Amino acid sequence: MLISGKTGKSGRSASPLLTPQQERERLREMARQAERELAGVQMASMDELTLLSNRHGFTALARLGLEACRALETPATLLYFSLDEFKRISYLYGRAKGDDALKTFADVLRIGFRENDVVGRLEGDRFVALLTGSGTVETGAIKARLNEILDERNAAAHRSYDIRFSVVQVEYDPVVHGSIEELLGEAESLMSR
Repeated sequence: MLISGKTGKSGRSASPLLTPQQERERLREMARQAERELAGVQMASMDELTLLSNRHGFTALARLGLEACRALETPATLLYFSLDEFKRISYLYGRAKGDDALKTFADVLRIGFRENDVVGRLEGDRFVALLTGSGTVETGAIKARLNEILDERNAAAHRSYDIRFSVVQVEYDPVVHGSIEELLGEAESLMSR
């Protein structure tokens, strides 16, 4: 017996009933489409070179983190990083070596922070980490841990230069910092001094 499509109020034919095999294939195609869309969103929020969140991705994730901290009344700390001598490295050794320095530092940050911390590359040699649930972080201890990891990378690379960094810290205050952009603005101002 052949089942034909039903006719709705508009008089047009509704889609015919699908066999289980056709239904599975339709679901697979919908899943592939969803994966493609998700990959597009991830690529739009990820820095291609370092595979960390870019500024857009970082601010979106950090905004969620700060909202959670505000709701739970827990502290947060922003660490803002700049690579020392980055322009000199790129100028003397070329862009590829500059890119290598950025990728190396991104790996150090990825290893050095917790999974629930939001880490990203803002632009150029500027990186950032938002530590949620952490107040008045001991920057010296974090810098020492990151330098230890970086020293291992520098020694293994046998380059004629070492990768070094500077860091500033800003404690999140919901009264002073109405948004992640204001928190970043304060950190950028401190770094430029």
